[in-house]
Amino acid sequence: MTDAQRFRDLYEECHPRVLAYATSLVGRQVGEDITSETFTVAWRRMRDIPAQPLPWLLGVARNLTRELRRRDGRQYALAVAEAQRVITSGAQVDDVAAGVTERAAALQALAGLSEADREVLTLVAWHGLGPRQAARVLGCSTATFSVRLHRARRRLERSVNAIGGAGPGVPPVPRVSRVSRDSRPTVTAKEH
Repeated sequence: MTDAQRFRDLYEECHPRVLAYATSLVGRQVGEDITSETFTVAWRRMRDIPAQPLPWLLGVARNLTRELRRRDGRQYALAVAEAQRVITSGAQVDDVAAGVTERAAALQALAGLSEADREVLTLVAWHGLGPRQAARVLGCSTATFSVRLHRARRRLERSVNAIGGAGPGVPPVPRVSRVSRDSRPTVTAKEH
């Protein structure tokens, strides 16, 4: 198989997941740019790509994102501060559907976590990676990732409880269950 054919197969198989990962980190427009750059790196380094390419590609996308954030650090910090201000303003519209409110509460709980905790949780819950693959993306051992995931889940649970205890009318927030190596996470409503 030629490098061109291997790249074409790699692109077709992994592009949607790399785009989803990059988009979750930086939004759709910049995520598309990061995805393009990721596959440009993959083309240049075709011989370095392992048999399971997705964790390697997500690691490249993560590094490109970190590089972008370093370059644009000040603007990013201002955007995060503004997002936090909006989240903490507590502005709620009474006629918004319960599902939207539930999602907002879950996102608020997630937003209250550190960037590292959010990334650990989303690699497993949103991107469907197992601990070994997610550890590869983060450049750490599987054991280290498992510890980080456990701690991030506990912090998320405390954040959800804090939001849930904020007052009446707050719906149950989805809770991600433990994930085995080969399974996708399940989401269940948490009782208050």
